[in-house]
Amino acid sequence: MKYVLITGGVVSGLGKGVTASSIGVVLQACGLRVTSIKIDPYLNTDAGTMSPFEHGEVFVLDDGGEVDLDLGNYERFLDVTLTKDNNVTTGKIYQSVLDKERKGDYLGKTVQVVPHITDAIKDRIEAVALIPVDGKEGPADVCVIELGGTVGDIESMPFIEALRQLSFSVGKDNFCLIHVSLIPVLGVVGEQKTKPTQHSVRELRALGLTPHLLACRSAQPLLDNTKMKLSQFCHVEAANILNIHDVPNIWHIPLLLRNQNAHHSILKQLNLLSIATPPDLEAWTRRAETFDNLTDSVRIAMVGKYVGLTDSYLSVVKALLHACIACSLKPSIDWIAASDLEDDTAQSAPEAYAAAWKSLRNAECVLVPGGFGDRGVSGMILAAKYARENNVPYLGICLGMQISVIEYARSVLGLEKANSNEFDDETPDPVVIFMPEGSRTHMGSTMRLGSRRTLFQTPDCVTSKLYCNPYYVDERHRHRYEVNPDAIGVLEEAGLKFVGKDETGKRMEVLELPSHPFYVGVQFHPEFKSRPGKPSALFLGLILAARGKLEAYLTRHQNGS
Repeated sequence: MKYVLITGGVVSGLGKGVTASSIGVVLQACGLRVTSIKIDPYLNTDAGTMSPFEHGEVFVLDDGGEVDLDLGNYERFLDVTLTKDNNVTTGKIYQSVLDKERKGDYLGKTVQVVPHITDAIKDRIEAVALIPVDGKEGPADVCVIELGGTVGDIESMPFIEALRQLSFSVGKDNFCLIHVSLIPVLGVVGEQKTKPTQHSVRELRALGLTPHLLACRSAQPLLDNTKMKLSQFCHVEAANILNIHDVPNIWHIPLLLRNQNAHHSILKQLNLLSIATPPDLEAWTRRAETFDNLTDSVRIAMVGKYVGLTDSYLSVVKALLHACIACSLKPSIDWIAASDLEDDTAQSAPEAYAAAWKSLRNAECVLVPGGFGDRGVSGMILAAKYARENNVPYLGICLGMQISVIEYARSVLGLEKANSNEFDDETPDPVVIFMPEGSRTHMGSTMRLGSRRTLFQTPDCVTSKLYCNPYYVDERHRHRYEVNPDAIGVLEEAGLKFVGKDETGKRMEVLELPSHPFYVGVQFHPEFKSRPGKPSALFLGLILAARGKLEAYLTRHQNGS
């Protein structure tokens, strides 16, 4: 196995994840099979219990793993299906070592960070690197490892030491270290500063790791004298200093790396030049250029709880982008805090209330994504009601689907107190209830998680036509509450159709309103499987409906064209 390690220096949030994904894309384009590992040095076992405000979205994998959003980048860029083991955390490592200690596996030895924790890290990396993730037999050729955080963080020290030992044990032809760093420009002087990167590399070398390549993040392309300075003081060949400057869209990053011969430097370090082919990035080039040249945009109202941090809905944003580009449109997302639509805000913050309603009324379609807790629920219900009554295309995901059921029960069935047990335990009309497949007391890994099959109840529904499958679809889930099976009869009599159910027929997966141009709610998360060039069917349906092109698209596809 060949390893490419990506570390970061100076500051966090430099785009190590996108850099790691892009390096994977370039290596794939050279004919190599690539897998990825993300190391997160936090003590949480996984990302499942973290607030989206603090850490961005929780990405869900086929096997139910709740992981860091960078694994979403890897899956989208490399078109692979990762496992929960591809996300290594301090929590998982310490838990495994402590479990072994309790079982007596260490035979009375004093259990220490070195060698026991570092050995566990190495063993985990080497085992996970062998898991095939691209649907083919056998292990990949190259494993790209991203080390989260910044070099020098106390929490990442055991990982740095383990990776130093790994680099030594696998041999220099099987290990390539790429250090991502920042080249700032001070406003007054206007000069590209290399000192932060010099210090960062010095810190890394003091810990026993020497970078083979530097990936320098900057606003503008690096000047030649900056490169020479970095080469001289960081002990890295000038040809191995890559510049990842700001670009119009992130699909340019693999092209940027290719244009700087990054693949040649990596392949040379890994002794793979003889088996690799020249990189074929035609599809990426077309995609990046298409995005750059789009002029017509579609206005999408995103009504959610965590709109203050767009990373909270990263996969939803990417899925909208993939769908819009397939329709030759640019996404123009109006972020609406659900609570701003509520009547209370009209009193406390009339300007925010007016702006939120103006954005909603100007939108061509409405999307209510997933979330937990009762904050903003009233605003989401108002958004669903507005979309339903005004024939505005609507897609409700997870909580968004439950919201549309609550709204329909209140507005159409006249059940004014209809609610979800999540928000009101005492509601006389619980249309959304807790359905046991998880624990009420423990938060981590207690939900209905991972890929599950949804069976379509009729091949004539819009959703099955969009998926081009009259029978079923497999999508990823992450929820505790479900639509109450006892309420289905009255809701369907009133016109709301549950066209997708799980294999038991008890859990509602997809709802549609046949009298509406596009009013769809899904209990699963279709955004997690959207890919560049292969948009999620439901997001594509939403954008087509926003432009009045859905009927024509479905007719065309039914005729097999």
